[in-house]
Amino acid sequence: MIFTLKSWSNVHQRACAWKEKSRQQQIESLPVVYSEPLSSSEEKIHALSISELVYQCRSGLISPSEIMSTYGKKALSAQKATNCVSDIMFLEALAIPSVANWSRGVDSDSTNTADTGQDRPLLGVPISIKDTVDIQGHDTTIGFSRNVGKPAKSSAAIVNLLQDAGALIHAKTTVPTALLAIETNSDVFGHTSNPYNHAYTCGGSTGGGAALVASGGSKIEIGTDIGGSVRIPAHFCGIWSLKGSAGRFPRWGSAAPTDGLEGIEIIASPMAGNLNDLAEFWERVIRCKPWVYDHTCIPLPWRALNLREDGRRLKWGIIWEDGTIPPAPACRRALSLVISALRKQGHEVVNFEPPDIVGCLLLGYQLLFSDGGQQILNLLSPSERLGTPAKSVIDLLRLPRFFKRLLSFSTRKTDPLATAFAQILHKKTVVEERELVVARDRYRAKWHEKWTEEGLDLVLTVPHALPAFEHGASAKATLVSAGYNFIFSVLDYTAGVLPVTVVDRVADALPQGFFSSRQYTSMNGASQGAYSVYDAKKMHGLPVGVQIVGKRLEEEKVLEGMKIIEAALREQGTVFSGKPAL
Repeated sequence: MIFTLKSWSNVHQRACAWKEKSRQQQIESLPVVYSEPLSSSEEKIHALSISELVYQCRSGLISPSEIMSTYGKKALSAQKATNCVSDIMFLEALAIPSVANWSRGVDSDSTNTADTGQDRPLLGVPISIKDTVDIQGHDTTIGFSRNVGKPAKSSAAIVNLLQDAGALIHAKTTVPTALLAIETNSDVFGHTSNPYNHAYTCGGSTGGGAALVASGGSKIEIGTDIGGSVRIPAHFCGIWSLKGSAGRFPRWGSAAPTDGLEGIEIIASPMAGNLNDLAEFWERVIRCKPWVYDHTCIPLPWRALNLREDGRRLKWGIIWEDGTIPPAPACRRALSLVISALRKQGHEVVNFEPPDIVGCLLLGYQLLFSDGGQQILNLLSPSERLGTPAKSVIDLLRLPRFFKRLLSFSTRKTDPLATAFAQILHKKTVVEERELVVARDRYRAKWHEKWTEEGLDLVLTVPHALPAFEHGASAKATLVSAGYNFIFSVLDYTAGVLPVTVVDRVADALPQGFFSSRQYTSMNGASQGAYSVYDAKKMHGLPVGVQIVGKRLEEEKVLEGMKIIEAALREQGTVFSGKPAL
């Protein structure tokens, strides 16, 4: 047995070393031009929006190779600074038929492009792809070493769509082991850092993509989200994201350690460096009829909205707390700035108290780990490290039920939240899982009734209780801190994130003596852990965002709401001015 474990350890170490060597070889094999600074013409290319890139590329004013040179340089710089790229595909991106044929003046014979009536609506747009999304010939590791050296035999639906549309898919990006993490770290890829401060995390699980986009190395990142996996990194890295509802954006061909889970679906979701590009990308993808590529997509065309021109004043509901961890001062201030800006524009902003959020989160975690964590354990090599938050959940799941009852008894008065988690987290039977799905649907119905009763257009809350924190601090922040995101995954609601401000060492500081105050000592264990890593002085300058939520399949409306917020903030003189350290 010792020999077997040692052998497995060697296999794991060799796989990680091979992946690192492979990445380094990809970098070293690049033409030397990618290591040079941007030229003046490349600076201009880098400043172009998606629509401008496509127009100038179609018009012959710039070429795909010039665009790739520009974004390849930025991506390589981002990789050196943050360790955000898992696979480099600069030259491969230019060889895709829809791009190569266009460059030679030869029309592509892509059946899908012809069927959808599109004329390469994303020609020349640099797009990075999360490690978990299949690209033929490249690994889909999910952060596990046992998946290294097993390249995908075919590409995901979204990859096929993007390549037919002329996009330059130039990189895959790093993820944490098993994805269920709020920072990006694995034995396979190592730590990925925040472009604003390399001592801090970029978030997870689409952390590599967020770091790359924030660093200017990609126009769009295709990530996935089951509990905040694009929204938390967007918040931490000062970029824009939109998680749609299940079936709106193509996700067939994406891997997860929870494959087969239908109680809460993982959603493919784009991220962008500005709101206009995010909205433009969403619209262009939907106009490509993704349901032609992905049988799981709903055949729902793009529904153009312009609530700003209509002049209608919207009703916004505010969720200040999720009942587990109250937002830190910086996050609360960002939300307050948005509320103030909206009210100045005549919008109605009210406090919204939805049905039992804590109950929803407990329900969601039971669905997420209904297998007792077995799928994750099946993928984990014996010596492979799992991030502390996910490991803590797995360890709790594996405890004997009688021991968890004892644990619950000892914490029931001092920490009811911890007690609740100890009581509910165990492997479910088929009948128990079906009962949870019924409970989920009843909860969704209550939310719908409450939302309709209040007459809300959109809901606002924080994307996370904290701004980005130092590497390793997720052990104290725990997965519970993702509750502000997870609830909308359970509901299958549309949710976007946009940056508002940055942490201010003075305005966002905790009160003097906070950690000895009644306010802190009366907090539950999850809140105390989260607040123990909050330090406005050290976090000074890190991005802080807000989360905008619509009902199911209201992607167009949420994007409009995000535009309304940005316009209102601009009128108020609040313009996000965060600058990465790169």
